[in-house]
Parts: sequence; C-alpha cells; structure tokens
Amino acid sequence: MIRILLICVFIFSAPLLFPQNNMITVIGDQLYGRMENGESVREVVGNVVLTQGNVRITCSRAIQYLARNNAHLIGNVVITQDSLTILTDEGFYFGNEKRAYSDRGVKLDDKKVILTAGIGEYLFTPQQANFSRDVKLTDTLSVLTSARLTYFREIDKAIAVEQVNIIDTSGNIIKADSLINLRKEQITYAFYNVRVRNLRDNSLIMGEHLEDYREKGYSLVDVNPVFMQVDTVKNESDTIKAGVKDRKETDSLLQIDTLVIRSLVMESYRTDTSNQFIAKDSVRILRGGFASHNDYTIYYKDKETIVTNKVNDSAAVPVIWYDNSQMTGDSITIRLSDRRIDRVFINNNAFMISKSEINPRRYDQLTGKRVIMNFADNQLNKTEVYGNVLGIYFMYEEEEQNGLMKASSREAIIFFEERKVSQVNLYGDPNSEYHPENVVEGNEKSYTLPGFTLYEGRPTMENLFTKKIGKVF
Repeated sequence: MIRILLICVFIFSAPLLFPQNNMITVIGDQLYGRMENGESVREVVGNVVLTQGNVRITCSRAIQYLARNNAHLIGNVVITQDSLTILTDEGFYFGNEKRAYSDRGVKLDDKKVILTAGIGEYLFTPQQANFSRDVKLTDTLSVLTSARLTYFREIDKAIAVEQVNIIDTSGNIIKADSLINLRKEQITYAFYNVRVRNLRDNSLIMGEHLEDYREKGYSLVDVNPVFMQVDTVKNESDTIKAGVKDRKETDSLLQIDTLVIRSLVMESYRTDTSNQFIAKDSVRILRGGFASHNDYTIYYKDKETIVTNKVNDSAAVPVIWYDNSQMTGDSITIRLSDRRIDRVFINNNAFMISKSEINPRRYDQLTGKRVIMNFADNQLNKTEVYGNVLGIYFMYEEEEQNGLMKASSREAIIFFEERKVSQVNLYGDPNSEYHPENVVEGNEKSYTLPGFTLYEGRPTMENLFTKKIGKVF
C-alpha cells in the first residue's frame, strides 16, 4: 500500500515541477516526507528503484530533493543504462544534468572496460566518465592507472593525467605525465617524462612525446628520446679468479653492461618475425668501451645486430670508438652474442686510428676496403683487413719508442693481447718500410695516411645525460 501511495503521489506532483521526459520516478518500501530549509524532501527506504528514461538506479535508501530533481543514494548503489553498470556505496544522481557522482569508491563496467576510482562522475548524455584518486582502467589488452582519467564511452577514448602507468599483455610498461588512449584504434599518445619499458628484453625508452600504434606494431618518440638496454651477465673469469663456489657469492659477481642510444627521433617496428629499433639524426651510442656518432642506426633486437649507415653520399661517415681506437666507414655493423659485442664489420673506406698509450702524439693507422674486428670475452683479439691495405705502426721495445713501420698489402690480420698489437701478418704483395726513431721523433704529424681525421664528440655517460631526463624506473 505504501509503495502504491508513493508512486501515485510522485507521478501526480512531478509534472508540475519538471518536463515529463526529465522526471525521476522513485519506488520503495517506505516513504517519509519532510521540509528542509523550505524545500520538499522525500526519503525512500528499502528496495529503492529510481528511473529516468533508460537510466535505472537501485539502492537501500534514497533522499530525493524534488525542486532540484536530485537524489542522494545510500547503500549498495547500482546504476545501469543498457550495457553500462556503475557500482558505489553512496553517491548522488542529478536528474536535470543526467549525472551521477560518488566520492566513496566507484566501479564502472560497460563490457569493454572496467574503471575504478576513489571519486567518480558519470554524465549519461555525452557518455563521459570523469574519475580521480587511484584510477584504474582494465581491458583485455592492458591495465592503466593514473591520478585522474576521463573516459569517453561512445568513441572508446581515455585521457589520463598525473602518475600515468600502463602495463600491457606484450610485456610493455608505459609511464608518462599524461596520456591519450584510443582503445578501438589501439593508438596511444603519451606526453612528458615518458618511459616505455619492455620486461622481456629489459629495454627502456625515455622521451617527452610518444606515439604507439599497437595494431601496426609501430612506435615513435620524437622529443628528446633515449634508449637503454641493461644486461647483467656473469663474469666467469672473475668468478674463477676469486675461487667462488657459493651461489650467492657467484651471483654477486655480476657485470652490468648497458647499451645507451640517443638521437633526435626514434622509431620501433614490431612484427611476428622481427623487432627493429631505428634511431635517426645526431645518433649517439654507448656500450661499455664502445661509442658511436652517426646519422642513422638500426638495431635488430632479435638478431642482436646494430647497423649504422651514411644517409647519403655527402653525409658524414659513421664513427665508432673502442677504448683508445677510432674507426670510420660508410657502413658499420656491430654483431652481439648474448648481448655482448662479438664482431664489428666496417664496409667501404674503412679507417682505423689507435692512440699510443706511451706517447699520445702517436697514432697507429690502418685503412682498407673492409675491416672485420673479432672479440672474445668482450676484448678485441683479432682484426682482419681486406682490399688496398695501408698501415702505419709505431714501434716500441720494452716501452721505449723505436721508430715506425709503413706497410701495404692486399690483406692483413692483426692480433691483439691485453689491448695491444701483438702480431701483424700481411698477405698479397706485402711491402713494408722502417723509419728509425731519430727521424720520427718530433715529426709524428707528418706520418699520417690519406683521410686521417680525428673526430671529436665521443659519447660518454656524462654527455649523453647532460639534459635531465628524470628518474629511471
């Protein structure tokens, strides 16, 4: 009888206050009416159901403010509209605005995403959710958290702001100050303090602007990008020298080897068969004793290969440094094995320059059409040179300077021990001439091969990070 009375009273009185299509209708087990500050208030208790158009709300108790067409919803609040469901312990519904609000913890489920937060507002007419405080958005591809988020249901678009973090099913974590996610198109834009970490290969890309096209397998970072890949490998020789047998002690003897690449633009291409990373314009690379400066680099992650090329005939040649040596060529390829440098190929116009540790004014020099550098245990142990080989080697006898040797051949093999030349073998029309020390002393600059150039700007950790890029996570 009370439920029938409530329905009749509300239906007959509401049209006088609101347009017919904007009315909130309420039914429940008990009805209490009163005046508050001159305003008519109705309190409905038990099995409460509020409806407005296709919006339906159930709760344990509701306080309805007739003049404002609002309702305070209390206890087990469930709001539905078609495929949308909103859950909260307590909230408000504003009929004239068709808006729901709660600051007691909110969960939104529209069968596409699940969105939770400490505070939530939903506007039914534009189908827009504005959530804040510990926001979490979950779908089949990823989990997004942030301090604030706006979700546009009709176009599947989310805008997240402050402490943005995405973890996706492919093993990527994206952090940023702000982010736009187009779920239907699978496109993400991230802005400021962007960090993209891949848990599978332990790589990290940092920058100020990211575009990620998941369906195409393509990503772009074009504002202050930096790529890092940290590799932890056991240094077996140190373990043997220390005579370590305990597993904990062995694990403590680790060698950290970090690949760092910085450029003006970075791109990533991902397919089922390949994973390519491209750095363009003013590229700087650093890995242990290796460093490079070039205009174009491709890093084939799956093949563990880094390729640097001249972008055109008039462009500067790629330059790489290893310890006290400098190498140039039209194309340089670095091959890794278990993420450690294994071989380096220098193609076309190869030129190697090595500074003497005894006399920094003296440079060993080697040119050829093609150079192959071979490494073992992260140390250079052999260099092969092919095609029109020319070389200048300064001689030493028990650390004393002893003139130099000029040599030429079609091919050459140079062996190294403890980072020093131990043996030079020339093949195919070998020719050499010795210049004594009394002739060489003070005239080192006159003993250079055609094309001899010392390049500046060798990358170091300090100059790679001269601009603050924020905390690495």
